[in-house]
Amino acid sequence: MLSVKEYLPMKSPDIAARARAFAALGDPTRLQVFQLVSRRPLSVADIAGQLPVSRPAVSQHLRVLADAGLVTCESLGTRNIYRPETDALASLRGFVDSLWDVGLARFRIEAEALARECAAPPPRPRKDRR
Repeated sequence: MLSVKEYLPMKSPDIAARARAFAALGDPTRLQVFQLVSRRPLSVADIAGQLPVSRPAVSQHLRVLADAGLVTCESLGTRNIYRPETDALASLRGFVDSLWDVGLARFRIEAEALARECAAPPPRPRKDRR
């Protein structure tokens, strides 16, 4: 049986990268940009055409997402095409999944303790010695 501590890493070398990624996705417009790019590779113009923001604003959002390691850019002629960085997404998903694992481990520990408590024989009444 694994304990909760075994699910929790003491220190993660990439915690700063995860924090940047989550912070980058914390802006509603940036999250929309990321969602669009996650569906299919798009240019700045393609993204700006689907959102109520200017091309320079989309470029700025994409720069933040790229700095956080969430998107990559490929130049095709005069256009830059953005797509999600699959390794970064896998890392974030693994992190979120590990949080779920911790919650399940804690639930299991509590459920097993309750089962032991319910299975234990009731205490015997004490006899008074007078």
